[in-house]
Parts: sequence; C-alpha cells; structure tokens
Amino acid sequence: MSRCVVVGSGAREHALAWALSSVADVVVTPGNAGIAAHGLSCVATPATSLEADLFVIGPESPLVDGVADQLRAQGKCVFGPGADGARLEGSKAYLKEFLDAAHVPTARYGTFRDVGAATTYLDSLEPPYVIKTDGLAAGKGVLVTSDVAVAHADVREKLSGRAFGDAGRTVVIEEGLKGYECSLHVLCDGTDVVALTSAQDFKRVGDHDEGPNTGGMGAYAPMPDDRDLVDEALATIVQPTLKELRRRGIDYRGVLYAGLMVTPEGPKLLEYNVRFGDPETQVLAALYRDQLAQLLGGVARGELVRPSAVTGAAVTVVLAAQGYPQSPRSGDVITGLGPDGQLAEALDDVVVFHAGTSTDRDGRFLTSGGRVLSVTARAKDVARARALAYEAASRVSFRGLVRREDIARGAARQ
Repeated sequence: MSRCVVVGSGAREHALAWALSSVADVVVTPGNAGIAAHGLSCVATPATSLEADLFVIGPESPLVDGVADQLRAQGKCVFGPGADGARLEGSKAYLKEFLDAAHVPTARYGTFRDVGAATTYLDSLEPPYVIKTDGLAAGKGVLVTSDVAVAHADVREKLSGRAFGDAGRTVVIEEGLKGYECSLHVLCDGTDVVALTSAQDFKRVGDHDEGPNTGGMGAYAPMPDDRDLVDEALATIVQPTLKELRRRGIDYRGVLYAGLMVTPEGPKLLEYNVRFGDPETQVLAALYRDQLAQLLGGVARGELVRPSAVTGAAVTVVLAAQGYPQSPRSGDVITGLGPDGQLAEALDDVVVFHAGTSTDRDGRFLTSGGRVLSVTARAKDVARARALAYEAASRVSFRGLVRREDIARGAARQ
C-alpha cells in the first residue's frame, strides 16, 4: 500500500493517520493543526475527489451520510460501512429493533415521540435512568441520571427539539444496567469478524466517574484477563449481529465498536458505533501501529486478516478545555508542545494526538474545542504506561485545563 486517505479531523483520525503512516503515505481530509505538525498532509479536498489505495473514514457522520457508498461507486477500496450498515449508530431506535431481531442481549427499553408516554415509562423504571436521542448528537445525546425529575426534564428538552433538533425528537429510554463498561472493537469484512484487544474508556468528566457524560476522558488497553469476556461477547453479541446483517443483505466492511456493560448475567450491548471509538482508537493505534494498514486494507477488500498478538499496554489521558462538555472555552495558548519548552513528546513511547487545536500567526497551538489533546503512552504494562502518560501530560499546560487523575488507576493496581 503506497497511499491512504483518512477522513476526519479529530484525535481519532490523528491516531489512525499516525499509525498508517508507518507503512504508507497518508493524506487527511480535512485534518487539523496537530496532524499537520506531525508531518502528515492535510487537505480541504473532499475524499471523493482524491485518489488512494485505501480510504479510511473516521467519524460517524460521513458514514451515515453514505460517503463510503460514494467512494465504492467510484471503485475505491474503503474501510467503513455503507449508509445501510451505519444505521446501527445513526438511529438508536433502529438499533434496538435490530438487536431484538438478532436476539442480542441488551437493556430493556422503549421508543417514544410523545412526552406523556415517555414520562409514564420512566416512572415504571428503577434508577438510574438512561435517555438517548435517536439520531446523531456528537456523543452528547445520552443522559444517565438517578434523579427522575432530571430525567423528565431531559425528555421534554429532547422531544421538543430544543436540545438536539430533529435528532432528539425521538428518544430511546432504557433501564440502567449495573456492572462495568468495556469497549470491544471488532473488524468485519462482510462475512467474518475478528476482535482487537479490549479497551476501557472513562466517560464522566470527573474522577470517580462523577460529573456529566463526555465523549471520553481517557482509555487504556488491554483490559486484564479479558479473553473469556471477549469470547462470550463474540458468541452472544457480535456473531448474532453479523448473522442479522447478512439476513438484511448488508455488506458491512469496517469496524463494529461494541459498547458493553458486563453484568452479573454476562455482557449486554449498550450501543454499537460504526467507527473506531475516541479515545479508544488512541490506545489501539499505539498497540497495533505496525499492522494497522494490513488489517484495515484486508477488511476493505473483503479479505479479513487476523491480527498478531499485541504486547505491552497503552494509556491515553485526555486534556480538555475549561467548561467541557457543556460550554468549553477556546483560544488559550498551549505550552509543552512544539518548540516552546518541555515537550511532552520528548519522552520515549509517547505521542500526543490533537483534537481541538488550532495555531496562531506565530505558530503557537491554541485550544479550539472541548477535548483538546490525547496524551498517549505505550509501555510494558498498564502501570508503566499510565505513569508515562501522566508524566507527559504534566508537561502540557493551558488555562483552565481539565483532566481526570484516575485513568486506568484500577487496572494499574492489578
């Protein structure tokens, strides 16, 4: 493979492009300032106007919009499902109907467009309450709360269209499952699947899982002693999903990201994403870097490649802007990157992936989004990777910086 195009502009796409660049020339559209600073080409040209041996579509929105279909119609080799497969993430209501048909274990739920029916259903549940927008909401459309009054208010805001416009005019209300969360990324070439190592991300903005849900404040991989869990999830969740995709005539070529809740009854599916998770991609890219191009290319061609076992562990710590996730501030100068002092990436086996950054006329990095940077480290084990990631993160500073201090803490103690 000589040339690859990555579609997207976040830390996930930065991580994918960084990994793929170990064996190929990479172009990112549109990319971001940090990706360009790593020496990768960023262009504003639409993917459909570019040429490459492999196209990798990072975010969910272009997948739901059918960009993979457009590229395949041009004869391009594409990693990412078509619009029919992307509905698994594009519509929560469709996903639940799909899971019922596939007999995949998931939370009890109801789908509503009427406030009265929705609040009546809420009152029949025990806390915590889970309310999801039906459509895409940039990772911000899920509320988990133990306060029924807050749940009622959230339903009213979503169904009125005030919260998320048309994406929220249908809501899915679920029972709150009890257990611990796990992220499983499975590569699918249309006929077969293979799992990557498990990862765990941390959704709440504050330590000890306090505060509002975010897109993710950090992650680590692999999870300890995960083999039995992965095997069970493949048998009870992923394989039935693949069977139902085939039954519906959907040729799914890409990654299925299964958000799992591991309950006393076994793993249950919280959600499917049709693209790599963020920040999980950052740790997976660190672990699979040298083989990622071969893995993704095989999926795109319908020729699944089994990954080699990874060694060591990776941890990523997200540095977010003050006010994230509700109203992040922007425009603050970032120190510790580039030529301005103690460089985070001066440490061996550390890479900083950019999400919400821009540059000023002097070439300084500025904050320009909620999640600003993902500081990622790889080491022999989780404890060493965690220590290295936090050492690197401590070298980065900007006004109001927000980070969790407990990413991978529990795993590091095992």
